[in-house]
Amino acid sequence: MNADRQRCGRSLDSPYVELAVEVFSMLADATRVRIILALREHDELTVNSLAEAVGKAPAAVSQHLAKLRLARIVSYRQDGNRAYYRLANEHASQMVSDAIFQAEHSLGGIPRHHHTDADRPEGATA
Repeated sequence: MNADRQRCGRSLDSPYVELAVEVFSMLADATRVRIILALREHDELTVNSLAEAVGKAPAAVSQHLAKLRLARIVSYRQDGNRAYYRLANEHASQMVSDAIFQAEHSLGGIPRHHHTDADRPEGATA
């Protein structure tokens, strides 16, 4: 078990701690979190589609995407004069989900993600 922790870099003296802090700082922006949520729902989106989804100007979204690309959180493919953005891997999506779940705990009561299917009204989702 300790071998797994060491291999993944989850020890206290891991050289990845500082890099993890940089990832968290990259995600410490509501627009970037919304971009990740939008990309989680769709395999790929253009800048204009993302701008519409997050309610920001395409130029602003493009700047956020450039930062997310540098952090290797998103990647893109070029098709003619259009770029299609997607999540580089599942980890950013999971971090955002976990952060939202943690935020739900701050509201008090039983967070939505802890409700069982039997507790939800018909047709409701978590």
